[in-house]
Amino acid sequence: MICKLGFEVRESRDINSIVTQNGEVCWKAITDCVIYTQSAQALDYQGSVRLLGPVCEVIHLHLSSLTKGQFEIQYVPWLQWTSSPELFAEIFDALESLQSPAISLSLMKLTACLERALGDVFLLIGKECPFLLRDLLASEELAQVFGLSVMNVLRVFVGSPCGLNLRNVLWHGFAAPHEVPPMYCSTMVVLTAGMGQLLKSYLQQNKLTWAPRPLIALPDLEDGAVFPEVTREVLSVLEEVMKKSTFVLGTMLPYWEVALIRFKSHRFADCAILLLTQLETGLRHLFATINKCPQRLLTAESTALYTTFDEILAKHLNDGEINQLPLFLGEPAMEFLWDFLNHQQGPRVRDRLSHGEINLPEFPKGVTDQLLTFSTVLLLRFVEEELASVFKEKAAIQSLVHLAEGYSAHFHPMSLLRKQTFSSQVLSCEKSIRAWPLLPLPREAEEARLECSSEINACNSLIIKITHELYHHVPENHGVFTDLDNRPIEKWPRLLRELCGIRVPTLFCPRAVLEVLTVLQNIVRCCTHVSHQVVASWVRRHQQWAEKTLRSRQRQNFVRMSWSIKLLSPVLLLILLLIALELVNIPEVHGKKTDEYQQYLKFLKSILQYTENLEAHTSPEKNKWIETIRLTHTALLRMWTFSEKKQMLIHLAKKCTSTAVL
Repeated sequence: MICKLGFEVRESRDINSIVTQNGEVCWKAITDCVIYTQSAQALDYQGSVRLLGPVCEVIHLHLSSLTKGQFEIQYVPWLQWTSSPELFAEIFDALESLQSPAISLSLMKLTACLERALGDVFLLIGKECPFLLRDLLASEELAQVFGLSVMNVLRVFVGSPCGLNLRNVLWHGFAAPHEVPPMYCSTMVVLTAGMGQLLKSYLQQNKLTWAPRPLIALPDLEDGAVFPEVTREVLSVLEEVMKKSTFVLGTMLPYWEVALIRFKSHRFADCAILLLTQLETGLRHLFATINKCPQRLLTAESTALYTTFDEILAKHLNDGEINQLPLFLGEPAMEFLWDFLNHQQGPRVRDRLSHGEINLPEFPKGVTDQLLTFSTVLLLRFVEEELASVFKEKAAIQSLVHLAEGYSAHFHPMSLLRKQTFSSQVLSCEKSIRAWPLLPLPREAEEARLECSSEINACNSLIIKITHELYHHVPENHGVFTDLDNRPIEKWPRLLRELCGIRVPTLFCPRAVLEVLTVLQNIVRCCTHVSHQVVASWVRRHQQWAEKTLRSRQRQNFVRMSWSIKLLSPVLLLILLLIALELVNIPEVHGKKTDEYQQYLKFLKSILQYTENLEAHTSPEKNKWIETIRLTHTALLRMWTFSEKKQMLIHLAKKCTSTAVL
């Protein structure tokens, strides 16, 4: 459809009937080319593409005849409604260059930019913008602003697999550079300008102000970056490998070459876009070969579900059979792809780039470094063994292969929670709380201790019992105590570090596991906040106590706080220890029966409720320290009662008594 259908009708069209000399689009000349089925219930996509072909051709000739200055005068003012009007000057340069890969890249960036801008228009009227461009173009909200006939034109170009489907064909890596006629890129530029004209009229008529959503700046990966910066040596190897690797299709090689050119020119977003589409292309071919389903190599046909990253990286095929690709690629490669493409708290680079959410000039080099290095290591797996050995003899490449083979998830909820549990903030706050020297307190201190001594003693007793129970489930070689009756609190942080260092499978986690992880994440978040609040309150009240500026009631509250802190410190560490142990055994969630799972989830939510209440009571506004002791006693009782039922994950896992010594 893309390569031939638009050229079937040979008809000469007058550009002046389509675009005026000052760049205003005459929509009727375009919308008249969109035709409908006999029942008038649906668009006739093929017939519309045929009729639109001559229009696209004359628009392309028109833009080709303009100088860049003329283009900027006639069209750029109408492109200001998009989030990136400067992008269209680049697109003009690409069209002028006649370089097919650059034109395809331009069309990808244009469709992403247009989708973002259309979402902004939708939000003038609607509340929740559709995620898919197809649904956005079919919305009543956009039809209200631009008119249904205009939206149908866009649907023919980018909104349906039955039409040209330019956005999906390019972003999913189906089209080779020479397969997309430049006239479609030129036409999309003019259509975007024409929609800017229609939007201006709508805003004026309805007295509305245009306020597009700001683009996001994708943060750098920080400790999520496993590979080092790309060096000239690595680039040199990739330049050679991509010509020899069977992973790269011959027709797609120009995209890889341009990707490296853009990287060297510090156009990191461009490089990332091209790499992502070509990784999908290569993986799709590998997916079809390994799973013995060559029919899945179809281009984006209107008659079949075409294969994208969603299917390629899934655990199962559509027929329920196991997808063999993850087994072939190995867990480290799959974890990398899920980290960068799928996990909600990861960079999700393909989604964010293709939906136009990212400020392209600010795209971080670090993300592109990771994609380039991963691609280099992946392509090496598909060259002849002798040649691969030559490349791997290079120290830099050998190091990258080693890092790739040891990759583990960084943005899976479990990985984030382990990092959060072992957060230096939490542990440093706990250390800080325990390190505060208690000032010599007057008689009120003893009175405060007596006021809640029974509950404090009960809490301490429960802490000992629960700790004793938990410790019996610490994995081998991770114990730090020789005496189960003497577990000094200062040794707990090391135990937490060791537990959080145990690798747990994260690929294809069931929904139940993710639900549990969400609750655990929220518990740790609350613990962290409580730690910060307690330290801040102690510093402030300690200083006021020393300066003797506290009123009578404030002095009493400070004394209560001093006893409460003694209890909170081990309790928060106990909760973190429980979470760390449950994380080690998180796969056991899948083995729970439905009613057992619901009881377990209810227990975790009760701990979350406790930490949320603790967060509220230790806030400067409430400052309720006696209440925190009572809350803590109730929570510890609940933990002990549930522990006795042997329904925690540590109880379902194989019992393993620790013998290691600190």
